[in-house]
Amino acid sequence: MKPDLPPESAVPHGQRARTAGTCYTVYAPQSTRAARGRDTVVLIHGVGMNQSVWAPQIAALTASFRVVVYDMLGHGDSALPSAEPTLDEYAAQLAALLDTLQIEHAHVVGHSMGALVALEFALAYPQRTLSVVAMNAVYDRTPAQREAVMTRANTLGDVRADAGVDLTLSRWFGDPVPAHLSEAARAVRALLLAVDPVGYARTYRLFASSDDAHVGRLASLTVPALFLTGAGDPNSSARMSEAMAAATPRGRAEILPDARHMMNVTDPQRVNASLLAFLAEASAGATATHAAPTTGERHG
Repeated sequence: MKPDLPPESAVPHGQRARTAGTCYTVYAPQSTRAARGRDTVVLIHGVGMNQSVWAPQIAALTASFRVVVYDMLGHGDSALPSAEPTLDEYAAQLAALLDTLQIEHAHVVGHSMGALVALEFALAYPQRTLSVVAMNAVYDRTPAQREAVMTRANTLGDVRADAGVDLTLSRWFGDPVPAHLSEAARAVRALLLAVDPVGYARTYRLFASSDDAHVGRLASLTVPALFLTGAGDPNSSARMSEAMAAATPRGRAEILPDARHMMNVTDPQRVNASLLAFLAEASAGATATHAAPTTGERHG
């Protein structure tokens, strides 16, 4: 079930397809200049979501870029990950998709778990990454935060638990959900209820244990990087984004006042403005000599 935001008629028509276990959609840019491969933006959703959660960003981004959205392993219509997946497996899913689409390099934007995947991809495939945006990312949790998220991960099984969905919505939107966010919360709830419980559990357990996956590695991330989060997101906090930006040579942090975890849905105008400003600058700074590795080549 797709989010009820915005109406489907407001989202440009995309070409939806499935290849090698990955379901994806490509949205054509609205300008000739943006049709070049280097002007592709890939959007990676978080745990429990699917590609449709990016609907509020599609129209804004396709004004200048070709946009690719896809279902992460274990989500939507994509295949399940392995029983004990690693971030490398999710990064390899994106690399394979870019190979299929014959896209040499792209701007990579990820939200929450998708931010971890985006960073892993940028570190493993630097020649294929024009820039990276980590939205509402987790990084080096405190012991109390780590204990709480691991406890949640250990309760997940192969059967969907509706009570867990309501607890997730409380963390993401507040308890009670503010009236002006009720429509967005209903749309996100529908996605959480539709996700494959096995795919969700496997991915969430990886998400819960990967907050330190990039600690000590960001110094080698040489592409432009934006760490964007909401001031009202306690679990993907401003402190985390600022620490990541400080550790990244070309990193910057941007904190949106009053925004919470699902800010791409609840605050699309502010999020879109930040994305467009950063991506335009990063795209302008990319050189024509930015060469892609040969298929299958790994860097990192």
